[in-house]
Amino acid sequence: MVVCGDDGLAHRLAAELRGVYGERVTLVVPPNGRTARPPAVGRARSASAALFDRVVSAAVGSVGRTGATGQPSGAATGQPADGEGVFEAGEPTEEVLAEAGVARAAALALVYDDDETNIRAALTARRLNPRLRLVLRLYNRRLGQHIEELLDQAAALAAGDEEDGPGTGSETSTTVLSDADTAAPALAATAVAGTSKVVQAEGLLLRAVERPLSADGPGTGGLYTLALLSGGDPDGGGEQQPRLLPDDEEVRQAAGRHAVVLEQVSSAAGPESAAPGRRMTGVMPLASLFSRRLRWSVAGLAGCVVALAVALWLVTGIHPLRAFYVTLLDLFAIDDPALGAPLGRQLLQLLSALLGLLLLPVLLAAALEAYGTFRTASALRRPPRGLSGHVVLLGLGKIGTRVLTRLRELNIPVVCVESDPDARGLATARRLRVPVVLGDVTEEGVLEAAQIRRAQTLLAVTSADTTNLEAVLYARTVRPDLRVVLRLYDDDFATAVYRTLRAAYPQALTRSRSVTHLAAPAFAGAMLGRQVLGAVAVERRVLLFAAVDVDGHAQLEGRAVGEAFRAGAWRVLALLGRADTPSGHVLEKGDRVVVAATRRGLAELR
Repeated sequence: MVVCGDDGLAHRLAAELRGVYGERVTLVVPPNGRTARPPAVGRARSASAALFDRVVSAAVGSVGRTGATGQPSGAATGQPADGEGVFEAGEPTEEVLAEAGVARAAALALVYDDDETNIRAALTARRLNPRLRLVLRLYNRRLGQHIEELLDQAAALAAGDEEDGPGTGSETSTTVLSDADTAAPALAATAVAGTSKVVQAEGLLLRAVERPLSADGPGTGGLYTLALLSGGDPDGGGEQQPRLLPDDEEVRQAAGRHAVVLEQVSSAAGPESAAPGRRMTGVMPLASLFSRRLRWSVAGLAGCVVALAVALWLVTGIHPLRAFYVTLLDLFAIDDPALGAPLGRQLLQLLSALLGLLLLPVLLAAALEAYGTFRTASALRRPPRGLSGHVVLLGLGKIGTRVLTRLRELNIPVVCVESDPDARGLATARRLRVPVVLGDVTEEGVLEAAQIRRAQTLLAVTSADTTNLEAVLYARTVRPDLRVVLRLYDDDFATAVYRTLRAAYPQALTRSRSVTHLAAPAFAGAMLGRQVLGAVAVERRVLLFAAVDVDGHAQLEGRAVGEAFRAGAWRVLALLGRADTPSGHVLEKGDRVVVAATRRGLAELR
């Protein structure tokens, strides 16, 4: 396997392929001066995590240290163990790819942060090795679909021209993935209590939810138990460790614990079904033209006009329509004085004139407000007054944009905070009509402008760990009970931050997530020829959902769906192409199934 990249995802992916699947990996990274620091992938504690522990423990008391593995502090992190597996190069040129062994490799992952770099390298690699399995990291999903078809077509043509016959290209494939798309559902689900983690496979929609276990099981029949959660620390620090894919006996003996169970949301539904609630469109609703106070003012004046018309009808006895017409004349001060008319008629005329004076400023305010709304329809919205129960999202980069889209699909109110006026996610926020506060989150008053005091959750997903941490610490001083979710680069640092914040604020919910930790399993599965549909974070572990062809798998072929299961490794969940999958259905050649698996379990299915 060859992995090329310029950030933490490349290092973690290489470690995943080596440590979990036992593959031989060549890692191509820029020189040390140009690349970001690699994450500590289960080896040594990072210096930043250790420093954070020392600083915060002095302020909040002694906090237990986490993650030490016995390695010396200067041990290499995030790199393959042998020096032969690391190749430094500034750009993935043809010479660099050839020297890295792409012509003899089984798979190549291109996970640079720049889409153009990955596409250029993929075209070169396909020319060097038509049989190569390619995995690309692209943010642009529409472009990714076209590139995937183009590279597969080129591989098929090259395989057909070779003397070995067309069958040599059967293992060739191109997979385009996005770390943002892979991690966004988990981050969004973590930010909103009770929000389900969703995995979509063709027309099948599956949802993972937490349920307490009773003596009879999860409490709802027909649900697969994906994992048993730890008894204490929700991020894996309790005495009991989480158990992925337990068997029925383990589930029966785990009464009193919480479990992650899987339920089917809908079948043969479109992508919109993933979002409970109304679909969002770019059409501006009529109610958004005017404020709520202005609408109530207009309604009150209309009621007064109707009341005056009814009173005039009763006093003078004229026709109701004529009474309404005369009231409008009086209201708009059209000269028709009631000289010589009865006293009641004269009083009503005076009241109508007074109401007309009140109506003029209301009409002017409505005109100005509607004009301002149309003028700023393409501009960013400000957080409305009185907003509460919302999610404050920090950062509208690649990850933040995907998380924002996911939250709005779930119909969750969001207020975004972004310091860069040219951030890529501002266009998405404008299209979805999401309020945005432009400003540096570390400056005083920015979080207050986002209504942090009445927010439900703070979700910090900027690209700077220190910015996320500073924002969370400041928000906790404003709201000690605020639920916070941090995106942190280093997984060990994320664990240290989580445990320290939990010790300082034991009554508040804190979660720390590493995007590379969530995304790497999907990229590794694609390199091994497995279509990974999604990943669900179970505390500090990851459960993968993959689409697998039954043909050629001795563990699957000839077995019933309910029996295609290995505790702690993998379980068949559904048969693709069928709305209803009976547990007694025997799997055969041509079937394609959805499998929930641990990383090692997915390796076993090879």
